[in-house]
Amino acid sequence: MKNIQKAILTLEDGTVFEGRSFGSPGEKTGELVFNTSMTGYQEILTDPSYKGQIVIMTYPLIGNYGINEADIESHNPRVEGFVIKENSSLHSNWRADRSLSEYLIAHHIMGVEGMDTRALTKHIREKGAMKAILSTEDLDWSSLIEKAKASPGLIGRDLVREVTCERPYEWSQTNDLQFVSHDIPPSTSLFRPKVIVMDYGVKFNILRSLRERGCEVTVLPASASMELILSYRPDGILLSNGPGDPEGVPYTIENVRKLIGKKPIFGICLGHQLLGLALGGKTFKLKFGHRGANQPVKDLKTGKVAITSQNHGFAVDPNSLNPKEIELTQINLNDRTLEGMRHKTLPIFSVQYHPEASPGPQDTQDLFGEFVKMMEKYSRSTSWKVKD
Repeated sequence: MKNIQKAILTLEDGTVFEGRSFGSPGEKTGELVFNTSMTGYQEILTDPSYKGQIVIMTYPLIGNYGINEADIESHNPRVEGFVIKENSSLHSNWRADRSLSEYLIAHHIMGVEGMDTRALTKHIREKGAMKAILSTEDLDWSSLIEKAKASPGLIGRDLVREVTCERPYEWSQTNDLQFVSHDIPPSTSLFRPKVIVMDYGVKFNILRSLRERGCEVTVLPASASMELILSYRPDGILLSNGPGDPEGVPYTIENVRKLIGKKPIFGICLGHQLLGLALGGKTFKLKFGHRGANQPVKDLKTGKVAITSQNHGFAVDPNSLNPKEIELTQINLNDRTLEGMRHKTLPIFSVQYHPEASPGPQDTQDLFGEFVKMMEKYSRSTSWKVKD
């Protein structure tokens, strides 16, 4: 009979839950958060935006379709730990090449099952996301509580440096399933935009989405200077998603500020927050964040509601933005936080959610097409550019 290893999850407020390990043994600290998605666990595991966090899945049965290499969002899992109610003993999918447990063990990621994830989630919703520790080594509650309290947390911490690429590279891959998205009509245009993607923790499907629309994609490290970025002579710049506190990466904010007015810009998630800060706004930490595949977002111009995939713990304060320059375009219907904005005179827009993710409907994938049209419109014009 297989030996079952005990695991303990301890929160900084002294709350303790016990379970059993089904991943790699060890001890990890991180901010404890929950995700409400029913599927997509391997995309969650490999999303660099989860760096520094221990993730709870609210759906009770996880692992039933295994893991495949085609659907990963980065080369390695990025979560600090993974907490679920029940790990499926069998996995069945024609694309799967290993089980969830095998994947976590191979990448040295802690996975724990058997915990009351409903109670954990309700606790976080009431008290807010907080620092925690997951351990199979130290089983002393008092010791673990002190370790959780002493852990670094996310505020002011630069996690982007831990997930960004080390050197520039070109991306050529499209989606392996070749699904047809409604916003990719047959094109007669010879325009093939050159896009620089600033890698703050970019998900592979953002890169695939750009390639599917005919873009030439070059990915640069987060620390790349304005001069290096512009030396590629891009038609547009995409500011990617990424982990942690946007105010913890001041060098990226300064670079984005310098790029404003130089090229068309599209920001996603952390990229949206960095753009907000670069435009003179402020950000704040949400109580427990938005993480899931069913977040309703309303377009303030059309009134249409999109179902979106989200993963963020910070938001841009709409009252801190200059209304003479910035138009608020979308809001979250759950808590009225800002989900989208657009510059009134410059070719700049951003969204807080993930348009590259398809939580079922492809409600927001047209944003990549909008970005391509924006780049084409401004590729031959210089009248809009801010003077150096």
